[in-house]
Amino acid sequence: MSTPDLLDVVPVLPVVVLHRLEDAVPVARALVAGGLPAIELTLRTPVALDAVAAIAAEVPEILVGAGTVVTPGQAKEAADAGARFLVSPGATPSLLAAMDETGLPFLPGVATVSEALAALEAGCTSLKFFPAEASGGAAFLASVAAPVPAVRFCPTGGITPTNAASYLALPNVGCVGGSWLTPGDLVAARDWDAIAGLAREAAALR
Repeated sequence: MSTPDLLDVVPVLPVVVLHRLEDAVPVARALVAGGLPAIELTLRTPVALDAVAAIAAEVPEILVGAGTVVTPGQAKEAADAGARFLVSPGATPSLLAAMDETGLPFLPGVATVSEALAALEAGCTSLKFFPAEASGGAAFLASVAAPVPAVRFCPTGGITPTNAASYLALPNVGCVGGSWLTPGDLVAARDWDAIAGLAREAAALR
């Protein structure tokens, strides 16, 4: 089952896309140095699973998770690679069952009240709200806090340093997902100090 504790680790969960395996460990160490000891490594590139394994082995102080889990098989592969939590952009019954079967905490993705209720029926109280800005943003989450009080969210998609605080101020938001912490140009340039600086600013949003 998913667990509310996952939403309380960091105020901003770094959502990271890596194209080079050799960048995995330095990125993770930069995030830790900046005060964000968690990373959602998306399964969007051929090196993703190996990157999860490398981080799990070499940066044990970071909570490494796998994101963009879209098939039951990926859930098992991510768990086998050493992921300590899973995140999906959406949720089908078979995907929910596969993530649950891994025994790892997970955040199933929802974008509507009906999807949130379906996830709640499956026993999930911590959810990813995606794509956040395109699906109604902070105003949507504020409006569902009263009718669906048992659920908390990690909104992801269109979150920026400018609007993150408006989400974090909501009672049903535990953290936000942010891709701005590891922009492609900084990763390509291997500017780990700059990434640590972005992480430091995000950690202060709590």
